[in-house]
Amino acid sequence: MKEALETLVNEELAPLGLELVELKVGGSKGRPVLDVRVDRLDLQKVQVGDCERASRAIEARLDAQPDLITSRYVLEVSSPGMERPLRHEREWRRFVGRRATVNSLKLHGRQDVDIVAVEGEAPDVSLRLRDAKGNEHVVALADVTDARLAFHWKP
Repeated sequence: MKEALETLVNEELAPLGLELVELKVGGSKGRPVLDVRVDRLDLQKVQVGDCERASRAIEARLDAQPDLITSRYVLEVSSPGMERPLRHEREWRRFVGRRATVNSLKLHGRQDVDIVAVEGEAPDVSLRLRDAKGNEHVVALADVTDARLAFHWKP
């Protein structure tokens, strides 16, 4: 079901100049909650109007396909936020120079690192990451199990 929902959402977002960053399905079977995180293709900040347009387009499509999800769903559309997930090569390239929380066996678990560079071409993309001690690590993108931009409040 999630793959079908992702396809539907992507089809509705593309004409609006938006892309799907993350889709979470929660709630209950009788009242599912769809949490849709979107970003703009022009790399500008997501505005409330963008979320509104996306919500209307996705909702119209979901309502037209009642076999995909119950009619009692809750749809939430928002920006990816400051701690957005990093999954695709283009996202890593966009955020070179930023701090991320990365989970990988190569890093021996979860670590906060600086994204130094993204090297190679798909499917052989490597990330050059610097840990808190200043050590650089080269990690294959395929070996990253989870990653998000890190945001730390300054005291």
